[in-house]
Amino acid sequence: MSTLPDRRARTGCSRSDFLRSLAVTGAGALALTPNRVAGADAPASLRPGPAVSGSQRRWRTAFGLNGFQSSEQVFKLTFPLWEVLEFAQQEGFEGIELVPDWVKGFYPDPKDDRRIRSLRDLFARYNVKVFSIQTSGQEAFQADRAVRAAWGERCRGGAEVARKLGGECGGFWPGGGLGGQTLDQGIESLAWSLREMGRIVTDAELLLSVEIEPPFVFNRIEHLIRILDATDHPRVKGMFDPSHFDLMSGSRGKPHELLEQLGVQRVGYVHFTDTDGTIFNGTSKHLPAGDGHIDVARALEVLWQGGYEGWIMVDPWMTPDPYDACRKGRLAIEGARRRLTGRTRNAE
Repeated sequence: MSTLPDRRARTGCSRSDFLRSLAVTGAGALALTPNRVAGADAPASLRPGPAVSGSQRRWRTAFGLNGFQSSEQVFKLTFPLWEVLEFAQQEGFEGIELVPDWVKGFYPDPKDDRRIRSLRDLFARYNVKVFSIQTSGQEAFQADRAVRAAWGERCRGGAEVARKLGGECGGFWPGGGLGGQTLDQGIESLAWSLREMGRIVTDAELLLSVEIEPPFVFNRIEHLIRILDATDHPRVKGMFDPSHFDLMSGSRGKPHELLEQLGVQRVGYVHFTDTDGTIFNGTSKHLPAGDGHIDVARALEVLWQGGYEGWIMVDPWMTPDPYDACRKGRLAIEGARRRLTGRTRNAE
């Protein structure tokens, strides 16, 4: 399935264009098995969420539909959803992250139980689940409190959609301008919104993972740490994306160093990709695992040593062959899991 059809022409799309196209709907995620964290007096971002069944595997693999959407737009390819889901089943993926406006329309209305049930059942027929949905919105960090509050109310509907779909994780991109604020003021505004989101996702038994990127106004690991500390909510954590962490650390192929600085316990879930340390179409270039310069094995080892348990989503954003990217990512994750499991057993 690595040879993809070229059935329909699409125009190119930058990351900023894509972010503007997203519906401002909420995203949430069920708290994963708790990571090894600091004591109860630590900030909430350093404390675990509620435990889940001990039968859950330590790492669970998924991929994002964002890669197929963006690859259609940039490389003029077509990916029928049934083909993508069949690939997921054949490769043994457990979950898929949804993205707005692909394949048809935005996320269902939270009151449209028929459509939500139909979407959930569709994925179930291929033995995969919608583990996550994505959203964005610069409204979340604007100075006007009413604007932020309205964004939060819209997110409440998105969180309900995620819950009804059986979702466990959700991603939020704080892309956009500061609207005349200073960076410090923007962080304060965003933290206010994320605290509200913390309450919303708690009601829905979900968890939110915040993803910053090099082109954003929040584009340093220090910014993410400050955002999480100011939010101080156990269901609001950060996203580890090696491509973004690589560019934020000087494009040296060692994103694990920033992961160690952030702290594995602050990670909600993972967008897993390689990179060559450059920008492509408005964000960090994404490459299949092993095709870039990242020390992929070391990044996964730091996650393991830090006690990370949960979803690792292969992120095939704007790759010419997202099937190839998903397959290489899965093999890298599973190879690391086998190697690290064996090492742990030998140490015991």
